Amino acid sequence: MLTTESSSLYNNLEKMSVQEILHSINQEDQTVPLAVQKSLPQIEALVEEIVPRMKDGGRLFYIGAGTSGRLGVVDASECPPTFGVPFDLVVGIIAGGDKAIRKAVENAEDDWNQAWVDLEPYALTQNDTLIGIAASGRTPYVIGGLNKAKEAGLLTGCVVCNDGSPVAKAAEFPVEVVVGPEFLTGSTRMKAGTAQKLVLNMISTAVMIRLGKVKGNKMIDMQMTNEKLVNRAIRMIIDELGVSPDEAESLLEEHGSVRGAIEAVKK
Repeated sequence: MLTTESSSLYNNLEKMSVQEILHSINQEDQTVPLAVQKSLPQIEALVEEIVPRMKDGGRLFYIGAGTSGRLGVVDASECPPTFGVPFDLVVGIIAGGDKAIRKAVENAEDDWNQAWVDLEPYALTQNDTLIGIAASGRTPYVIGGLNKAKEAGLLTGCVVCNDGSPVAKAAEFPVEVVVGPEFLTGSTRMKAGTAQKLVLNMISTAVMIRLGKVKGNKMIDMQMTNEKLVNRAIRMIIDELGVSPDEAESLLEEHGSVRGAIEAVKK
């Protein structure tokens, strides 16, 4: 039996008090970062392969079904506002299409060929990277996509939550985070989903830092889409240049970005 499908360490959940339920879930959640820690060498190896390809014009694609697919879409969608990159530099694709983000699409994950069909409009190149996300490590949609990507010369990686899975075998650089049984048996939106989210955070953030999208510890290329972010941008300019708030605001208005303001003054 798959680790992700093995029986919960807890029983008679319906007889627990709310306090017991919450405490037990929290106890299980605390094991997730430790499981991720064991996979750091695998994550590092994958990131080290992605960066030079993206420096040469490559893109990063995520594919997955259900919760795994949604997590890929979330991570990809957060890269443009966080790092100021084009919306098509990091792309998340979910089995069943965008409608599956909100509502499950029956049998979408069981099609071995659909992932590659979904990827074809992007005119993939050998500088691109495809990461398959699958808690079980058995999703046909993901396996089929990875196999086709390898044949086409793309870099392939994955994030799975079982050892020795078919998805991991299909990827050149697998990341296997084994979190053990879920509190609610088989509910991989819980610990497995948390682990996948942590790993995706690491991959995209590390890649963007290595691509020069961060200065110090600041998101100097972020998109300023609301007042909170404008104020954050002003504080970044103040910290970096030692100017007054009014001067920082003027520089931001003139140059349109934190990076632009800083580089203009330091030239």
